[in-house]
Amino acid sequence: MIIRIPWRLQIVIAFLISTISGNPLFLQQSGRNIKPVIKWRPPMDTWNWTETPRNDEPFFKPSNFTHKLPPSANETELIAHMAALKRNYSRLLWDSDKSSNLPLFVDKALKLLNLKQVYYEVEHSVMSKVSCTACKAGAGLLQHYMRLGKSKEEINKMIYQFCVSLNIQSARVCEGITRLFGSEVVYVLKRITIGPDEICSFVIGDACGDVYNPYHEWEVAFPPVPKPAVRPLEAPIEKAPTFKVLQISDTHFDPYYAEGANAECNEPLCCRASSGPALTPGGGAGRWGDYRKCDTPKRTIDHMLKHIADTHTDIDYILWTGDLPPHDVWNQTKEENLKVLQETVAQMSDMFPGVPIFPALGNHESSPVNSFPPPYISSSESNIAWLYNELDAQWRRWLPAGVSHTVRRGAFYSVLVRPGFRIISLNMNYCNNKNWWLLLNSTDPATELQWFIYELQSAEFNGEKVHIIGHIPPGHSDCLKVWSRNYYAIINRYESTITAQFFGHTHFDEFEVFYDPNDLGRATSIAYVGPSVSPYYDLNLGYRIYYVDGDHDATTRLVVDHETWIMNLKEANLFGYPIWYKLYSTRSAYMMPSLRPQDWDKFIDDMTSKEDVFNLYHKHYWKNSPRRGTCDGECRKRLICDARSGRSHDRRALCGHIEARIDGAAPTPQTWRAWLYNGLSVSVSMLMQIPQVAYQIPKFVMGLG
Repeated sequence: MIIRIPWRLQIVIAFLISTISGNPLFLQQSGRNIKPVIKWRPPMDTWNWTETPRNDEPFFKPSNFTHKLPPSANETELIAHMAALKRNYSRLLWDSDKSSNLPLFVDKALKLLNLKQVYYEVEHSVMSKVSCTACKAGAGLLQHYMRLGKSKEEINKMIYQFCVSLNIQSARVCEGITRLFGSEVVYVLKRITIGPDEICSFVIGDACGDVYNPYHEWEVAFPPVPKPAVRPLEAPIEKAPTFKVLQISDTHFDPYYAEGANAECNEPLCCRASSGPALTPGGGAGRWGDYRKCDTPKRTIDHMLKHIADTHTDIDYILWTGDLPPHDVWNQTKEENLKVLQETVAQMSDMFPGVPIFPALGNHESSPVNSFPPPYISSSESNIAWLYNELDAQWRRWLPAGVSHTVRRGAFYSVLVRPGFRIISLNMNYCNNKNWWLLLNSTDPATELQWFIYELQSAEFNGEKVHIIGHIPPGHSDCLKVWSRNYYAIINRYESTITAQFFGHTHFDEFEVFYDPNDLGRATSIAYVGPSVSPYYDLNLGYRIYYVDGDHDATTRLVVDHETWIMNLKEANLFGYPIWYKLYSTRSAYMMPSLRPQDWDKFIDDMTSKEDVFNLYHKHYWKNSPRRGTCDGECRKRLICDARSGRSHDRRALCGHIEARIDGAAPTPQTWRAWLYNGLSVSVSMLMQIPQVAYQIPKFVMGLG
């Protein structure tokens, strides 16, 4: 029997074999004029951050609210409160149903397939050797076509044909992502001289090896000012004045959400009229949202904001940490994304009149998604001014006029909120490993980190405490290793100035602890990662309330406590009306005396040694979703390591002892899922991986993650 392999798949197989064997067969084409890669260098950036004006006038006038803090862990009020919650809310609020929409035997079978692993890795940014192999094949194949002199149109057509013929997405999704992403990827790859090994190590990180890349090794410069002596961090004074702060993140408002539409479509985003009618009983989109790959309907966002305004009438200010548009990444335009920005800004202003709002930019605000060219990309077709100028115009209703120069340059800014208290908003897309523009030159894009150091040094001279807000957490695998390493060094240098950090992006309810690079046993800072409003996917909807040490002589500006509030989506759709409730208060739930970095480090230690403590955290991490499933030993190690990793792609240094302790305390046999998660050997599973690699190539090319 002769098996015929499609020609496109033959190309992938040949390239993959040549890559593994070290024989670059595609470069040995005889009689073919191979064009050299353009030796392109970005122009010099002459921006002088020290000459920009600083905001030195306190911007925020507190409303003098008296905030009642959540009950502490030793108060009997907590027990009564939790008992009342359990009595008053239906069983569904505490539901731990772990069922999926698939028959049990089908669901179990899919978990054993490499295709399932590919979906998981791309969508969750948890990459393994499988993804690395696919990345190298895809990048090498594209560079090969460029060396052959193929035009941009020919390469885009090839990407589209791969996408359609391998049934990766529907034809319209393939067309859309090729149109949006193809030209940008070709532009970048034509101007770099590094090969697939360097590209994929840069983009994926540890799972693709630590390949030395001189084009992407850089360090920020610190001023010649010695670091102040580190003093023990005292806990905030009990019953001192506080600020009550709301964090909203990852709303992903979908203006085209349609109740009853197909929620089980084979596209990156469902539950829209264009998804078609439901094909199965129970396959239609819920009224208030859906656990499947669906974003947030307008009625749900309206209901949440009204609930917040009615329930939390004493909010002092709001942190809004990005990702406003939906996940229809193949179908977006600049005009549509700007419309979502304008509508949601107007909605926030109307719902919270007079309340200061401090926004940060998400990775979905651009079109294409994740595309944030540095300032030296000045062509009208490619530059990012269309977004940054509109951000400046929209954010100006909340921010002082003096921040326009940095918002228009790079969507970052610094505001003195109160005397001695400053908020700095960073554009974390300049650390985003899905931002292909950074392959040209990742060295401190927009000079943001050097400006950041200047702001922090000025704050240190003036005795100010600083809160940092942004979108992508710096320890997340989506943040480039070199950028994250420099950021980590900055946090360590200014640990006496920075008292809290706030991010979003992951959609989960979590945190990251930072440590002294010279003493990884000493915690120096804490980054709070707020939950998403969007249920995308398998999640309940949520928001955060923080209590921050307020105006008094001994203020620390630390977070005193925080709460997570959620809406149970299963119950809302079942009974036709959402109920928002407080899931937990941190000090009470985790028995923490305060929320200093050393307290969070102690909590990580408790999660490592006490399974019941970790299980409670896991429940909160998923916002009590009934679809969260169980968390085995590998999952537990990953989540605890995430909490200890303020520096991305350095888990071996930061987490080795945690993994050893968990393995030693409760040795568990390696499961099929763990085996797949850790990646399969190319030499053992070549035949199984070939179609998978072919499937993965266009997703890396087009940044679908």
